[in-house]
Amino acid sequence: MTSPTAFHIHPVTSEADWDAARAIREQVFIVEQDCPPEDEWDAYDATSRHLLGWAGDTPVATARWRTVPYDEALAAKLERFAVLPDYRGRGYGRALVAFALDDARRAGFTTFILHAQAHLEAFYADFGFETVSGVFEEASIPHVKMVRTDAAS
Repeated sequence: MTSPTAFHIHPVTSEADWDAARAIREQVFIVEQDCPPEDEWDAYDATSRHLLGWAGDTPVATARWRTVPYDEALAAKLERFAVLPDYRGRGYGRALVAFALDDARRAGFTTFILHAQAHLEAFYADFGFETVSGVFEEASIPHVKMVRTDAAS
């Protein structure tokens, strides 16, 4: 009996990684969720920290985080979480969120922000995020703003 394919995550460090991350985002956001390409690709791609999740040697998930001003300080805004449809339900999304939080913590952040698709509000609440807004639309999809603040160490 073979073991399940190992899932691992690392920062995007090459053009090939970036191509894979773009392909995942295109499939999930532009094709599946019908987001306009001009909303998906933005100037923040050049300054964000991109992450890529792999099932064995296949790239299947991606996310990014970036620095944003928040409450007279700086926070890490986590965004663009995407897992290819054939790989959902395996815990890869949870692993990606946990990795992004840890990665931003290692960079010195203790406050984390995200705009969660409204149907995923409970998913992010499991990570300690609290909803701080009403429902609003981004790319014609209902979202809520959520924040998590860790105790400073």
